[in-house]
Amino acid sequence: MKELDGRGGPAKIANPAPMLERYELKYTIPAEQVEEIAAFAKTYCHADRFSASSPDGYYQVNSLYLDSPDFFFLRQRLNGSENRFNMRVRSYGLRPEPPYFLEVKQKSGDIVRKYRARMRETDLEHALDPAADPAGMVMDAREAGSAVLFRSLAHTYNAAPVAMTSYRRRALFSHCDEYARVTFDAGLKYMPQREYRPLDVSDLLVPSDTETLFDEGTSVILELKCYAKQVPLWMVDMIRRFQLRRRGFSKYSAALAQVFRRHAFDDSMMVSPFAEFKN
Repeated sequence: MKELDGRGGPAKIANPAPMLERYELKYTIPAEQVEEIAAFAKTYCHADRFSASSPDGYYQVNSLYLDSPDFFFLRQRLNGSENRFNMRVRSYGLRPEPPYFLEVKQKSGDIVRKYRARMRETDLEHALDPAADPAGMVMDAREAGSAVLFRSLAHTYNAAPVAMTSYRRRALFSHCDEYARVTFDAGLKYMPQREYRPLDVSDLLVPSDTETLFDEGTSVILELKCYAKQVPLWMVDMIRRFQLRRRGFSKYSAALAQVFRRHAFDDSMMVSPFAEFKN
């Protein structure tokens, strides 16, 4: 099992088996194209249980992102590092309740590995305490290794919350492949966040600036996800039929770009990493 890269070399942290190892293909599309693409996908897919139970097919997804004091994770992203990762606490709904999900997403080339642990804990800072028993924190003992990985990386990089994102997701699962998933993410919002609080903060979230973040005329993030070993042929047909153009889109870096542009961090000496990476 490969180890996550650290500063200048491999981090001395043994990885658990990833929950998922997959391709993630991202596109930005106009809102009016969602129904047409979804109709095509429904030949091969069905709505996931959250979309199926929602009146309009969308549900709320919230991510509390962590980074080091010098924004090492963000810098790796902006620098286009081949082996990079980010850390987040995922929650769901307008008024999130446990379980919360500790997640580490590692990207090596085109392959994404996701490590996830469902937490019993409501006190997330306690979950990062080295003395806390990971087996007692997670809802499934098999996920304890992912909780340990998250905690180890948080301490290694002195990582702490920096921003929260929220968006509405419509998700489809393939019923003819071992694993294939189509998601539409709309209404991306963000806010700076320095606390471990994946709580109801909807009144504080600010809509993202679609004119600067998205391709012209688009406002929805389409993601095609599948196992790394093979992209389903129907996904290839979808890409060709709708003339989709793949592009990178990081909700975390998009949120931080807006945070640095519109908000002042507590540390007046903080310098935006974006100043170093001009497109």
